[in-house]
Amino acid sequence: MSAEDGEGSSHQKNVRPDLKELARHLGVSQTTVSRVLNGSAKHYRISAETQERVLEEAAKLNYKANVLARSLRSKRSHTIGVMVPEISEGYSTAVLGGIEDVLLLSGYFYFVVSHRHHDDRLREYPSLLLSRAVEGIIAVDTPLHEDLPVPVVAVSDHHHRPAVVNIELDHVLAARYALEHLHGLGHRQIAFIKGQSFSSDTRARWRAICKVAADMDIEVNPNLVTQLDGDGPGIETGRVATATLLDRGVPFTAIFAFNDLAAIGAITVLREAGIQVPEQVSVVGFDDILSAATNNPPLTTVRQPLHEMGRAAASTLLEMIHKEKSEWPKHPIRMLPAFVERQSTQENHVVS
Repeated sequence: MSAEDGEGSSHQKNVRPDLKELARHLGVSQTTVSRVLNGSAKHYRISAETQERVLEEAAKLNYKANVLARSLRSKRSHTIGVMVPEISEGYSTAVLGGIEDVLLLSGYFYFVVSHRHHDDRLREYPSLLLSRAVEGIIAVDTPLHEDLPVPVVAVSDHHHRPAVVNIELDHVLAARYALEHLHGLGHRQIAFIKGQSFSSDTRARWRAICKVAADMDIEVNPNLVTQLDGDGPGIETGRVATATLLDRGVPFTAIFAFNDLAAIGAITVLREAGIQVPEQVSVVGFDDILSAATNNPPLTTVRQPLHEMGRAAASTLLEMIHKEKSEWPKHPIRMLPAFVERQSTQENHVVS
């Protein structure tokens, strides 16, 4: 074999297969391969198994489509914009995980911007994402006050608009799970930690709590209601809110917190004050973040299906991108909570 022959063989090994060769190798049509690689597989009801085969073999054979050329031909960018309040442990990260699962499988890129509820960023970011040629936007716990020229899916935004599809939790059922649990354990003096005023879920969840409490004849004492402050989701906000409750001097035997991080902050402050959890005060959180199960004590909480909500948001947005506007969902997509009982609650033995 000559040197030229050797170089020729090496060159042949490095040649990437074209679409026709990739389809022949997989034993499927070129159309099927194309639809998987351009992110429209779900619209054409291509099975998840076939999608995985195509993507795996494309990676093994070093197949790379000319994304720029494809975008110019189809006038599509295969890019999504995602707006979140912040990227930290808890709500936003869990939702993003579900969004990522769907978009990566569908061959989409995505930009993530966090706004910390700053008004200037909330105004600027939609235009910034549109300037990147995104085909749609997912707004996570983020209010959008203007109509946009691309499909929009909102997670936990309770402002219903015709051009936006909402992914919402059943907050009434969530409140019922928590209050029935505490009531069943004999708790009557229940303190409540509301969410920040800017959170999309705060008002919806508080209305649900008040409704369920009224149905169950549970008193909501204004002196046992406090609210998270600050623009972050961290434990410190729960610490401050709980310290406020203790300073008021009104006795309580249970706390229902807006989220798990606030509940963990509450447990910390109670212990610092010499109050045992759950022996003297039971604590219920909300969301069921990863650290809820490993907290000391493990946290009883209302599980919000955050990962599934992210998956539903991304899947719905991709369907909207591939359908006419008249075919978009007309109603919010309702997600169901679950209740997870751990060791931060127990029967009330405190004498009122």
